[in-house]
Amino acid sequence: MKIVTLNNQVKMPQLGFGVWKVKNEEAQPAVAHALQTGYTSIDTAMIYQNEEGVGRAIQASEIDREDLFITTKVWNADQGFDKTLAAFETSIEKLGLDYVDLYLIHWPTPDFDQYIETYQALEKLYKDGRVRAIGVCNFHIEHLERLLNECDVPPVLNQVECHPYLAQNELRAFCEEHNIYLEAWSPLDQGQELLQDEVIVKIAEEQQKTPAQVVLRWHLQRGTIVIPKSVTPSRIEENFNVFHFELTDEHMNAINQLDRNQRRGADPSDMHAR
Repeated sequence: MKIVTLNNQVKMPQLGFGVWKVKNEEAQPAVAHALQTGYTSIDTAMIYQNEEGVGRAIQASEIDREDLFITTKVWNADQGFDKTLAAFETSIEKLGLDYVDLYLIHWPTPDFDQYIETYQALEKLYKDGRVRAIGVCNFHIEHLERLLNECDVPPVLNQVECHPYLAQNELRAFCEEHNIYLEAWSPLDQGQELLQDEVIVKIAEEQQKTPAQVVLRWHLQRGTIVIPKSVTPSRIEENFNVFHFELTDEHMNAINQLDRNQRRGADPSDMHAR
């Protein structure tokens, strides 16, 4: 496992385990298997409605709390200073934790124009020692610029949809310039056409790895934090086994050429859901 150092000097595993669309009753066995496999970073969110299942797996684990890195997120309906603070209390109660390692704004939802005061609530939680690091999800450059101009604590990362078909190069460059990590959700393009792409398949055959392992390795070698999701034990293990091989410069360049600015999820500027 490679460990990255965030801009506030907190250390975070570069590979984590995501639980988006994992039902609450499935979360406990999935997270338990992930922890047994070697993952120590778990990414959940209020809107996933599985914080309780994630929490049960954490409580049942024999891993010391300080050796785990737990992320959760405030949902759009809970944006605003006071509502965010209340949402945080609900999340840590469901997780059964005294603190979380990383707390994120899930979407900027710019139409509601509450992400600045929401982030100020995150800053309070950070300054009060309730969270070890704070950041955002799905922020465009314009949203990040406003945050950096109006808030005191720079976000440690921006979690966005990112995969070879949506490489996010311009956003990545901005984040690197401001010492903000890019974290990829849907890193495997939700397991759809990307994993059948002839470029990925050919590299996988050359490396004697699976297409998913090749894509995850591409993320890691670009310096991206990545959180693949699965409830299948064999896939959970497969996604973890990406540290004992390297892609060549030729392989990396070939994958880089696949970028087509193709999203699976919503564009952050168009995300209005409450």
